[in-house]
Amino acid sequence: MTNIDQFESAFKAADKKPFNHEWIDIRSVLVLADADAVGTEDFAASVKRFLVALADRDIQWKVKNGADFSRVGQLLALVEEIRPDLICTYRNLHLPATEYPHSLGVYVDVLTQVTAVPVLLMPRPGLPGNIDTADRDTRHVMAITDHLAGDHHLVSFAAEMTQPGGTLHLTHVEDDATFARYIDTISRIPTIDTDDARNAILEQLLKEPRDYVDSCRKLLEAEGLPLTVETIVAVGHHLTDYRRLIKEHGITLLVLNTKDEDQLAMHGLAYPLIVELRDTPMLLL
Repeated sequence: MTNIDQFESAFKAADKKPFNHEWIDIRSVLVLADADAVGTEDFAASVKRFLVALADRDIQWKVKNGADFSRVGQLLALVEEIRPDLICTYRNLHLPATEYPHSLGVYVDVLTQVTAVPVLLMPRPGLPGNIDTADRDTRHVMAITDHLAGDHHLVSFAAEMTQPGGTLHLTHVEDDATFARYIDTISRIPTIDTDDARNAILEQLLKEPRDYVDSCRKLLEAEGLPLTVETIVAVGHHLTDYRRLIKEHGITLLVLNTKDEDQLAMHGLAYPLIVELRDTPMLLL
């Protein structure tokens, strides 16, 4: 390696992207359910209890029940009319959820992909095995992405949803199958020492999200937010390891990106998590 290459590598390693806190302004919340008026009001009340972090906000709550929309166009018209900062609902609106347990339903699909409004997806009330929504809180919030470093909006929203005294778990799991494939390719290049490359690349891959979480912790502490930031940086298979981490840390709310810049379909990491973790509240950005 030339001196120029060494200088360039050192320069790039020092070029870190520190956390830039976005202040999330939530003034209007739309609650959607497919129950009757009484059932919908009960669901809305449970959502308000769940969102402890927003308890001191002057929020306008709009509640719409099953009689207010029966087509996707009607729902989008409601969203356009109300212009909420947050939508709270559950999967399989106007569908027999027990028959389609792994489906989101067309309404949630459209809300997450067509509108720019974040969607808080709660477990569907009344399904066997679901924890009562009234017993939930946002004490342990986990922000997850396949590229944590630099995702200021995700981290800012997750911090906003963490209740006072709660813990924000900033999580990055490096895919070991992808890493192994690259190392296998490197091993076929005789001019590169495979063991040195494996150790150096992995160290750098994990260092970047750790440094970013450190910058998140320092700034949030400096701004006086009443929460604790925990770092979870690991190597593994995304879905399997996230499920384990969610259970180990008692996560009560997941915050994840669902939009992909290059396609209308939901972001690759988000969909399997949303489909499988049906009893975990999720904030879909």
